[in-house]
Amino acid sequence: MTATVSEKQARQVAEAARESEWRKPSFGKELFLGRFRLDLIDPWPAAEERPDAEEFLAKLDAYVRSDVDGPRIEREARIPDEVFQGLAGLGAFGMKIDKKYGGLGLSNLHYCKALTLAGSVNPSIGALLSAHQSIGVPQPLKIFGTDEQKQKYLPRLAGGEVSAFLLTEPDVGSDPARLGTIAEPVEGGYKLNGVKLWATNGTVATLLVVMARVPDKGITAFVVEGDAEGITIERRNAFLGLRGLENSVTRFHDVFVPAENVIGGLGKGLKIALTTLNTGRLSLPAMCVGAGKWSLNVAREWSAERVQWGRAVGKHEAVAKKIAFIAATTYAMESMLDLCCLIADDDRNDIRIEAALVKLFASEMAWQVADELIQVRGGRGYETADSLAARGERAVEVEQLLRDLRINRIFEGSTEIMHLLIAREAVDAHLSVAGDIIDPDAGLGRKARAGAKAGAFYAKWLPTLAVGRGQVPNGYGEFGPLASHLRYVERASRKLARSTFYAMSRWQGKLERKQGFLGRIVDIGAELFAMSAVCVRARSERETRPEGVELADLFCRQARLRAEALFAALWDNTDSLDTKVAKRVLEGRYTFLEEGVVTSTSDAAWVATWEPGPSTAEDVRRRIPPPS
Repeated sequence: MTATVSEKQARQVAEAARESEWRKPSFGKELFLGRFRLDLIDPWPAAEERPDAEEFLAKLDAYVRSDVDGPRIEREARIPDEVFQGLAGLGAFGMKIDKKYGGLGLSNLHYCKALTLAGSVNPSIGALLSAHQSIGVPQPLKIFGTDEQKQKYLPRLAGGEVSAFLLTEPDVGSDPARLGTIAEPVEGGYKLNGVKLWATNGTVATLLVVMARVPDKGITAFVVEGDAEGITIERRNAFLGLRGLENSVTRFHDVFVPAENVIGGLGKGLKIALTTLNTGRLSLPAMCVGAGKWSLNVAREWSAERVQWGRAVGKHEAVAKKIAFIAATTYAMESMLDLCCLIADDDRNDIRIEAALVKLFASEMAWQVADELIQVRGGRGYETADSLAARGERAVEVEQLLRDLRINRIFEGSTEIMHLLIAREAVDAHLSVAGDIIDPDAGLGRKARAGAKAGAFYAKWLPTLAVGRGQVPNGYGEFGPLASHLRYVERASRKLARSTFYAMSRWQGKLERKQGFLGRIVDIGAELFAMSAVCVRARSERETRPEGVELADLFCRQARLRAEALFAALWDNTDSLDTKVAKRVLEGRYTFLEEGVVTSTSDAAWVATWEPGPSTAEDVRRRIPPPS
């Protein structure tokens, strides 16, 4: 039942859902344009004083330390009912819900600190809370809901009911134009029919955000009661990690949804989803920061005690380099996340690029941190915590950490999709003035007007890329030992913009297919943003935490090496050959390489198909009883 659309149609749907206007300044946008607007993040934004938030964090800390058994969640592959009830009693399901609706009304900063804390006990708890509040019902209603919708649903969610977000389908992932779930208009509302895959919290949710196609109106978001007639939770999915995750396959068969349950208007579903993710994406790096902090603690204690060749392993350079990487990278991830939260809270800047960059950077770097930690731990890093405990050793869940972190490179936009999403925003200024020049459907008149507009823009913009403050020997001197790093960021920002302009001139409309190039452009931008964040943070804390300058300096030195390698690879790479060889692989040219091993002989479909109709599966929904 999946819709059949062309590549062009799919791109048009995605483009129509973009937030096309820039009403507020954006550090990330300016960075990609070669304008190092340090003034947008320096001085370090001040956090709002919230004694009530600090009190909540203290209670949450005490609760998860004393009442949550992380290893039990891993063993039983489920979060116990009493943990749901305990978190609800603390108000953890209403962290992002305004106080007027019974929530805590936390800032983004305090919310992410709570997720970092809760997720460090067991990442499935962090996933439960973030999926419920960052992309589930509370956030879309907060931004787009009517007063009636907020009054009806938010108090329930603040009180402990769980919500889920349902977009993905068996054959539809990051390409929503092919959405197959249909919302057919009927008297008084709509009738939903379809199947949704990978709904985090789907087995326990009593309220759902469902994306469905309304004929002739487009993809629309609905609030749906989880126990509505016609909904079947057909299975709970199991994964490599996050074993406590309540993730479902959900079928809708003639499910009636009242007209007043449309969120934000007909055809606004994808725009709602993308806007929600602008800040919703911050929840995922919060878990990555928690993983980095946890990894640093294990690496420090283990490497100081474990002795090999007459010395603590942490004093051998091969291991010391890994420990230093873990420390510097964790400092950077936390700096980026806190900065994004603070500028989101003060609501002065547009953070769509920054939030996407920290999601991309943190998910990739946290994975590397966990991989390095396994190497530091050696065989014990590969061994399960239960096995270690059975031998009388400390039960440290390093292999679990690796498994749990892996999904972050896929959740809420895979790394590859994030590269393309950020790249699209990064070149937005160019497309706004020169898009019609490279658009094959644009007529001569449009192309001529675009040419004149582009000429005026580039005549003014290109000269700004020649020189800048980064070339002044004492530039950014107020940052002391970190000044040289900011001078590098300023120079690299202009170089990045020149590289992007050259690529557009060279490939024009074909640039969108140069995904290797675009990915490197985005990765360079992420490194520059991270360097900026650590330098500004370290300077702001130099009186109370002077050791931060040491970590910022190390991180910047490491980041500069990565950025320079990426700059070199922009033009010296095997991208074209990779594409050719991949095409030949798909054509079967190299099947001789598959000989000599036992491969899968299953004839089952790679992607399961579905047909509308009532479910034939047993309903596996789980309902959390109220506290006794």
